[in-house]
Formats: sequence, C-alpha cells, structure tokens
Amino acid sequence: MSNSNIYRQYDIRGIVDQELTDDIMFDIGRAFALYAREHGYHKILLGRDNRMSSPHYRDLLAEALLQSGCDVVDLGMVITPMFYYASRHLGILAGIMITASHNPGEYNGCKLLLGESTIYGDQIIAIQQLAEKGDFASLPSGKLTSYDIREAYMQMITEKIKLGSNKPKVVVDCGNGTASPFAPELFERLGCETIPLFCESDSTFPNHHPDPVKPENLQDLIKLVKQSQADIGIGIDGDGDRLGVVDRDGNMIWGDQLMILFWRDILPRYPDLPCIVEVKCSQSLIDEIKHLGGTPLIFKTGHSLIKAKMKETGAIFTGEMSGHMFFADDYYGYDDALYAAARLLLLLSNSNQSIGDMLSNISKYYSTPEIRLPGDDETKFKLVDQVLNHFKKDHEVIDIDGARIIFPHGWGLVRASNTGPEIICRCEGDSPEALHEIKNTLFAYLDSIGLNTTKVAV
Repeated sequence: MSNSNIYRQYDIRGIVDQELTDDIMFDIGRAFALYAREHGYHKILLGRDNRMSSPHYRDLLAEALLQSGCDVVDLGMVITPMFYYASRHLGILAGIMITASHNPGEYNGCKLLLGESTIYGDQIIAIQQLAEKGDFASLPSGKLTSYDIREAYMQMITEKIKLGSNKPKVVVDCGNGTASPFAPELFERLGCETIPLFCESDSTFPNHHPDPVKPENLQDLIKLVKQSQADIGIGIDGDGDRLGVVDRDGNMIWGDQLMILFWRDILPRYPDLPCIVEVKCSQSLIDEIKHLGGTPLIFKTGHSLIKAKMKETGAIFTGEMSGHMFFADDYYGYDDALYAAARLLLLLSNSNQSIGDMLSNISKYYSTPEIRLPGDDETKFKLVDQVLNHFKKDHEVIDIDGARIIFPHGWGLVRASNTGPEIICRCEGDSPEALHEIKNTLFAYLDSIGLNTTKVAV
C-alpha cells in the first residue's frame, strides 16, 4: 500500500486516514527501524505533538519499532525541539517525531532523526522504498520505556540564558498547540512577566491555527500586546520550532528582521564565517550582513537542508522567513522557537530600546508577506520551472530554490513548497511603486500559466 505524495523533501506528511493510513504509518515505522539498524542504531526515541491523531500514531509506531527489534524511549507529548534535545541529553541518535508542524488539523506525519539531524531528500526516498517493499524480518521484541525530558530542557535553557535588568513583559500565544504547557513556564522562569494567550493544549485549534507567520493568526496577539502594554508578543507554531514576533506597537516582525537583530549580536564575534540567507529573505538582511562585514550566502528553504548547509560551511547562525531560527554559537544548531524567543528576550533585557527602535535604521524596502497559491504536488515544480525559464531570458535569476527574479528596483520569488500542495511567492521593491510594478509583472505571468492570483490581497 503506497501514497508517494506523503514523502516530502524533509519529512513525511499527509491527510490522516486518507493519505496516511494506519498500514502506511506502521510500515514507515518498520522501514525506519530497519534503516536505523542498518546504520547501527538499535534504540529509538519517540515523541509526538498534540494533534488528535498523534496518540494513535504513537501506539502504531511504538509497536512497529518494537516488532523490529528496537528498544523505544517514549517522550510523550513534546515540542520538536525538546525531542531534539532529548536525543542529545540521552545519547539516543535515532528517533521519530510525530507531527505535521503547521499543516491543518486533518494532517499528520513525522520527522525522522538519524545521527545529529533529521534525514531528508534521498534518505526519505530510501525509507519510502523500504516501506513500500514491506519485506520485514521477524525479530525478538524490543523494550518500551518512558522518559520525561521537560525539566532537563527547562534547566538547560535557563542556564544558558540569563536576562539583563530590563526584563520584558511578554504575551505568548501558543495557538493551543503543543508548546502550550511549556512556553509560558519557560518565560516565567527566565524572569519575565508573562501573559499567556491560547496556552491550553487543544488539538481542535479553536481560536486560530498555530502558524504564527500568517497575519490573520496574530490579530488576537496584537490586540493583547497593545491592551496590556507589553514589550513583545511571541507566537509559537504547532510543534514549537517556529516563532512569530509582534513589537509593542503591534507590528509584525518578520523572520528576516529578527535575523538582523541576531546577526548584530553574533556576527562581530564570528566575523569570518559565512552568513546563510534563505532565499525568501529581504534585501535589507543582505545589506545589514554586508554592513557588519559578513558575506551573505543565499540558500534554499527547508530546516533539514539549512542544518546540513550549516554543518558543511561551519556557519553558527541562520534562520528562515517562516520563523525557524538556528543557533549554533551557544546552542545545538537546530530550530527551537522557545530558545530563539529567549535569545530575543536577552537582547531586549540588555537594552533600553524597543524592537522598533532597534530596527529603525535598517535599509527600507517594501515587501509582500509569503503568498501561497494552490499548486498540486504533481505539477507545482513544473510550473516553477516555467517561471524560471520565462524570466531568465531577460532578467538575472537566482535558481538555488525556485526562481528569485532580480528586477532593477527589487525582486520577485516563485518556489514550490516542500511541505504542501502550494506555490510560494514573495515580492520586494525599494519603493511602493517598485513593489507594485514587480508584483503586477510577476502575477500577470503566473495568471497566464494557470495560477490564479486574483484572490490574493497584498
């Protein structure tokens, strides 16, 4: 039994009971166990997010792993960064995290850990081939144990982060996701006055979907930040590896702006290391890195791809527009929204400036948010190739991940999502007029090849 659409670039995701059936999930567990054993790993970590289907998939995967002769350490409900930390804390370098991250509630899936990072690309395909082959040996059953990583994780961060005297007042919105039992406690333990919003774990996501880089999901956070006169609002995504930020005036602070703040702190201490810039990021980030004496390296979107590139180049920090932040200076190089938020609180606690003040002197550009257009998994990459081939006739095009088309006064990006049936666009110009022109030029071509942009309001 197979559904190839669920095997994505850096994880496995699909609609529960339709694309991701019990049989398929069980075979994925057996396949991963076989793959892990072939690489010398016989003990497997198992974690899950708070989705309605996750406890059931936990039971299926635990049984599949045990039947494959592996010992299983069950972490229970944890955010993905706690799962990653447990691997290091316990010295268990193989595991499955059951999550579909920010996908809608009817989805689930898993991230597969092997060695120091999650597998991706060809390794995901290898799991698919093993699962579809289904030729699994009968082995003596492994042993199942449980471990609570919560306190070790909390202590690790509070030992690393010691806030200054100007401790910020924080509103934290977990969107009823998996971070709900963890994020408010951490910020309180760091010494911040913390106001929780939608911090009761509820897999129906009754208030808004836990994707904190979509403006519609931050409206309640913006209101409460203003109403409570907080210094900052922090939104955490469904599995706790991405964050969104709102300043005290209610302005959304995009991922590339956060990276400017972090690079100002980090780059002077590591001046000779490459500065990876995810392809969706603003020119203002590139300008700032150059101003700080760094060398920008434009690279692909995707947490597994970026972590691998960091290891390859020796980079000690980067991030994504979507709110993934990767610290390897005083952290482990994986994406942890709670740690990233703590680093931001550290900056604020040692300054008398607000986030808005800190960013007031960056080079000014005008941009759209991420625009997501429906594009089915069968055709989305072909459509992006059409865009690339069309614009490279007359424009410089950066093709590291889709097409980042360089215009005289800005750029436009079109790339295929690796996590869903979507095509992602973003445009930026050095004036409102330039942005309007770039967007119109790009959207006119997208409409001509069947991608309907008429409902996009930006």
